[in-house]
Amino acid sequence: MKNEHLNSSTIFPLGQKVEQNFVGDAYLQMVFTDPTPLNTAIGNVTFEPGARNNWHAHQVGQVLLVTGGEGWYQEEGTPARLLTTGDVVNIPPGVKHWHGATKDSWFVHLALTPGQTDWFEPVLDHEYNNLV
Repeated sequence: MKNEHLNSSTIFPLGQKVEQNFVGDAYLQMVFTDPTPLNTAIGNVTFEPGARNNWHAHQVGQVLLVTGGEGWYQEEGTPARLLTTGDVVNIPPGVKHWHGATKDSWFVHLALTPGQTDWFEPVLDHEYNNLV
């Protein structure tokens, strides 16, 4: 089963369920929030199968470090990209995008986010369900 490896390799606690700006169940454990020396928040985000965040953009940009499972990353106007353990995504400032789990796998990433996030509309079910 795809999730057995994930369960044995998760290094941070699951965290608290995220209540806004997500479709499906996702959890956040803040790993680092001190402004020194990096001035960036680092959150461990865990998505249940089928869960994803809404379209959003980061004013300063964001880096994702995939630590488990399989997920999707998509920038507005481009095809979705399948992400697996070990992938790194460098998201430039102001780029509208979303990320989340595939339909049949949990997905975990560290999100390094050094600024404000602007949240937009959800990823529609028919858009998500057409990903292969």
